[in-house]
Parts: sequence; C-alpha cells; structure tokens
Amino acid sequence: MSSGLLAALLSAVAFGTSGAFIKPLLESGWSPVAGVTARALTAGLVLLPFVLFSLRGRWATLWRGRWRVLGMGLVGVAFTQAAYFAAIQRIPVATALLIEYLAPLLLVAFAWASTRRAPGPTVLLGSALAVGGLILVIGPGALQAVDPIGLAIAFSAAIGCATYFAIAARPTDGLPPVALAGSGLLLAGVLLALIGATDLLPFTATFGDLTVFDTAVPWWVPLLIVAVVGTAIAYASGIAASGILGSRLASFIGLLEVVSASLFAWLVLGEELTPLQLVGGVLILGGIAAVRTAPAGKPSDLGAAPTREFTPA
Repeated sequence: MSSGLLAALLSAVAFGTSGAFIKPLLESGWSPVAGVTARALTAGLVLLPFVLFSLRGRWATLWRGRWRVLGMGLVGVAFTQAAYFAAIQRIPVATALLIEYLAPLLLVAFAWASTRRAPGPTVLLGSALAVGGLILVIGPGALQAVDPIGLAIAFSAAIGCATYFAIAARPTDGLPPVALAGSGLLLAGVLLALIGATDLLPFTATFGDLTVFDTAVPWWVPLLIVAVVGTAIAYASGIAASGILGSRLASFIGLLEVVSASLFAWLVLGEELTPLQLVGGVLILGGIAAVRTAPAGKPSDLGAAPTREFTPA
C-alpha cells in the first residue's frame, strides 16, 4: 500500500507542475492543443527507451494489452485533453477544472449503479470533503452559470478522466505501467496532431524565448519540463498507483493535483495563494483519508480487489 500511495502522490505532484510551466508557452502564442500534442509526443519519446527495455523478451504482452493501450491513448489522454481544452474555449478554466475533477465521484457512482449497493458512509463523507475542498482550491467562482455546451464538453472530459483511472486499474496481463504510459502517450500525440492538422481546434506554436523564474529561456525548456515531469513521470506513476490502489482511491489522491498546481503557480508564476485554498487542500486530504479507511471487501467500496475493477464480465 505504501508504494501505491507514494506513486499516487508523485503523480499528483508531477501533474501539478504542468500548468505553471506550460502557461508561458500558451502566453507566447501556443494554442492549447499544440501544447498538449507536443507534451504527449515528447513524453512518449522520453519513455520509449524505458518501454523497449521493459518489454524485452515479452513483446506479446503489448499485443495482449492492445485494448488498454488504445483506451489509454485515445480516451485517457487524447480525448480527455482535447475535451478539456475545447471546454475552456467556452467556459472559465476554473469551471472546467471543477467539472473534470468530479471524476472520482463518477467512479463511485458507477460502482453504485453497477453493484446496486450504496457506498459506505466513509466513502460518502470522503466524497463530500473532497468536493468541498476542490471548490475552495479552484475558487467558488467556478460555480457560476455558464454555457451549457461548454459544461457538457467539460463533463465529457470528466468521463475521460474517470476512464483513465479505470483503465489504469485493470489487470495488467504482464504489461508494465511504463509500457502502457509510453505507448498510450505516443498514440495520443499522433491522434492530437491529426486533430490539429484538420483545424478542428486551433493549432499554432511559436519558437522564441520565454520568461521562467524571471529568466529568459528557450521555448523548449518549459516544454521539456512539462513533458518529462508533468507528463511522462506523471502518467507512468499514476498508472502504477492505480494498479496497486484501485481506481477509486487513486482518483481521490489525484485531486491533490489541483493543490500542487496552486503551489507551483505560486512558486513559479508568483500567483496568489489564498487561505481558502489552503483550507481546501486540508479538506481534500481529509476526503482522501476517509476514502482510504473505507472497509474493504464490499463491491460498493471499489477497493477489495483493485486490479479487477471495472473488468467486463
């Protein structure tokens, strides 16, 4: 359990670096889809040597896990990222984030519907604490009324995010987490590049110096940080954590990404860190603690056998 928790925390913190380091790229003229395409392709290439090493002598596992790879690349990465960036073109970023990070609740609701057993009190308490904390960290303004189409697109991103955790928690069949992460990212990068080529979403990039930590650096420096830390390490460790902890607990720990993102925005970009955000972070931690202590062994708890969650009968 400790290794799973450490992997989940590493993933949340690594994902949290993305916003602070990709923001300079976006402000310089990069479109969101161009940014996420570059980070996915670069991260996939960074992981490629590890993928090849992990699969040496057992290439058949990649074929056996082809549906997980397709699901991770097409839904867990490409669809989720594209839907999120399409949503923020119509609704505020805070609102889109709040909706996307309802993914843990979707997993709880799915378990409730599929097993027809209500979640335990600790799971419900943890859900309430986590959502309350999420609202405080992102900002109460995220609850404002906005474009219904944008809301629907953001909700589809939440479904994609929940799917990411569900796929990551499925039986591995011998496919190493780094192989799933690397192959999924490469597949997603190619698909996003094709989307950009069709002009379905804006796809622009600039290649000048950017300001990071009040210092002028080449454009590829923040991109490489995002690709290595905020994507390659984040996805590889997140997939490993879901396989150990199960999708429910891993997804709740994943909410710490918004806390991590706020801290990095404060450290890197100098953005304000408010007392309400700190209180929200404490509430999210309380929600994670409650979910972690939920009794195991009940189907509705989604934790009795993590590696078998959401496996079709």
